[in-house]
Amino acid sequence: MAERPTADWRDGMAEEAAKVAAGVLDPDCACMAGLFPEDLLVATDAVLDTFEGDLPGLAEAGDARILAVVERVVLALNAVNEAHGGGAFETDEREQLCLYIDASLTEHGVDVVALTARHGLGRYQLTDKWRKW
Repeated sequence: MAERPTADWRDGMAEEAAKVAAGVLDPDCACMAGLFPEDLLVATDAVLDTFEGDLPGLAEAGDARILAVVERVVLALNAVNEAHGGGAFETDEREQLCLYIDASLTEHGVDVVALTARHGLGRYQLTDKWRKW
């Protein structure tokens, strides 16, 4: 199963905290906890929970249903980003979230390349129509 970006962010926070505790990283240089406050992680995970719940059966669904699932997850992530000042998801986080959406769809039998091609998009443009982050 595709690894959630939030798991990677939590791992990074734990790694950074361990370095601070071991004295190999100056606490003033630690930034991960500030970038990923718990309420951001919880809200993002709630959105991804809903998205994952929508995935079963998409391999047999038409484009409209698949795109509706993508739209819902992107709009919900827009709301999370906006609730956190509009800058919660920076470049790396945006890429991770987009790759997660793509990988999750693929794991559930959706041919993302064919889907996007049918709509005149490149594979990595799947979320662009709705994405504000």
